[in-house]
Amino acid sequence: MSQLPFDDDLAALLAVAEHGGALCTVVGIDGSWSRRLGAQLAVLPDGRMVGSLADGCLERALAHQAQEGGEARVLRYGAGSPFMDIRLPCGSGVEVMVDPTPDKTLLQGAVDALARREAADLPVTADFTRRYLPRLRLLVLGSGPEASALVDMAQRQGVEVLLASPHGEGGEASLSLGQDPRLPAPWQPDPWTACAILFHDHEWERSLIPWALRTPAFYVGAQGGAKTRANRLEHLGAIGFGAEALGKLRSPIGLIPAARTPSVLALSVLAEVVGEYERLVG
Repeated sequence: MSQLPFDDDLAALLAVAEHGGALCTVVGIDGSWSRRLGAQLAVLPDGRMVGSLADGCLERALAHQAQEGGEARVLRYGAGSPFMDIRLPCGSGVEVMVDPTPDKTLLQGAVDALARREAADLPVTADFTRRYLPRLRLLVLGSGPEASALVDMAQRQGVEVLLASPHGEGGEASLSLGQDPRLPAPWQPDPWTACAILFHDHEWERSLIPWALRTPAFYVGAQGGAKTRANRLEHLGAIGFGAEALGKLRSPIGLIPAARTPSVLALSVLAEVVGEYERLVG
């Protein structure tokens, strides 16, 4: 099975498409609940569960329903449910489509679209369609301990990450001053790619930030102090970037003002990137 975090938004879909089994999808939420509409749990033929619906009792009940087979059906749990032994936090209620035999063609179609880095739709009920977005990718353009710390932290969280450095750090790619990054073809930024530009030698930015802003990347951020940021905006304005394009640039980068250590900067940037990606997911 693909190595994904257990709570990855795509994990249940990928597991069922690969191994078969049942797919349980949250199609309604009344009240407050810790998972989003469309959250999914896969119940594989060997009984394993992939995905997370935040409540072990609910997951076990769904696994039991899935293994009973039968027709696809929407079941309610929590408030207003006939299953009195399962209570959800805050008095909330959820409706879950339990599909013991989801359509293999539709599943594979969604998986294939995601492999092409395209959004995918999977009809779940007559009036609910689950939309999937390609997984978050993080392109780190930079050098030094901040770049290395961000790459390490992102990898530990299961984020697809590529470090591109003028000095060939990591051996993955290299950059040339005044030219576009020479990236592997699959790593050209798309709407689900974030670009973090981390240099102390800010001369490298003069070509890299304009390049990044012209890509479809949903996030572009660059580190630097107040004077660097002012010079950066002046340069970008002089070469034709208007207010809308400059509004895409996160500078200062990250959620924590004036991060003073590589690890704090990495945490600050990764949290901001993931937060912006979650807005896309909805």
